[in-house]
Amino acid sequence: MEYGLIKCYTNSQMGDRWLQKYKGLRPSIACVLGFTATGLIPNISAAGATPSDRQYTALADAEFLWHGGEYICSYPLPPLTAGVSPVVIGRAVIENLQLPLQIFNAGLPKAPNVPCIDLGGIPANSIETGKALPIQVVRYLFNQGLTWGQKFAEEENSYIVIGECVVGGTTTALGIFTGLGINATGKINSSHAQCNHAQKAELVKLGLAKFDDLNLINLGNQNPLDLIAAVGDPMQPVVAGMAITASHKIGVLLAGGTQMLAVYALIKAIAEFEHLTWQPENIAVGTTKWVAEDLTGDTVGLAQAISPEPILLATKLSFTQSKYSQLRRYEEGFVKEGVGAGGCAIAASLYRNWDQNQLLSTIEEILKQMGLQP
Repeated sequence: MEYGLIKCYTNSQMGDRWLQKYKGLRPSIACVLGFTATGLIPNISAAGATPSDRQYTALADAEFLWHGGEYICSYPLPPLTAGVSPVVIGRAVIENLQLPLQIFNAGLPKAPNVPCIDLGGIPANSIETGKALPIQVVRYLFNQGLTWGQKFAEEENSYIVIGECVVGGTTTALGIFTGLGINATGKINSSHAQCNHAQKAELVKLGLAKFDDLNLINLGNQNPLDLIAAVGDPMQPVVAGMAITASHKIGVLLAGGTQMLAVYALIKAIAEFEHLTWQPENIAVGTTKWVAEDLTGDTVGLAQAISPEPILLATKLSFTQSKYSQLRRYEEGFVKEGVGAGGCAIAASLYRNWDQNQLLSTIEEILKQMGLQP
């Protein structure tokens, strides 16, 4: 099912109702930042050319998302293997449609140099330790998410776009899927042009092997929050909590690919374990076509492996005709998603019916502000 520049890949009937319900409404944007030492493992991610660069990716993205391309940031956007950070997409939409933005620090080594809400979390240890976060921190972050979801829900008859920035987060997402008994082998996306499936799988195997209480076949009575504590990251409990309570009254667009599908799977598992109510018909996952149609993963198959099957939306935004080579590299698989890029592009089409030309020209203007040459 296609809806202008938006395509629905799974659960099309519910997806059509979601799009019709929130068409023309002005959304709010939330971006949840987190850190896992997994992101520092050599070659694990392309969201920063080196491990040193990746230490500051979330800080740089936060500054750019808040200030835009003309501001001299404390943390410049890290160099990539190719292309330019997807934060330019989100910033273009937020700046031009004047959408309200809130940035949340779920657990970073340093505080961002922008107005943000500190949730009191900490950075996660690397996934192969099997001890990513203390369980009390995960529980606290989840409760913070529940509280903020209730606050979001006060703005009734609208929806919230929740993005994230966690370098190494597709690997922690694989850990969550595997721990929940969902077969994600070969289906995960990554920031690499060719996904490093074997490296991710080995790290997950090491981490779960050290989580002695985990039953990989059937989670059973195992608290899903314990799974986050073992192999997750600080963004996951926050966004899961936000979505659960916000969905009671408003729409939620989980803006991301693999990472947000993992959060969706967590929402169901946590809600069942904690006996919490949530409204799956009010929650959609929104990403880019570069993720939804990534041949080095299987995003659609991954969504279909989750029950209840989520609404998976993607923007059909294309950079094929862009005058900027940095954007054209997206079409080669070098950059796919991040910092709520797909969700923001979907919101622009849904709110103001922006088409391909409007989205592209607005994003190119951000690159012009940055001083980049076509």
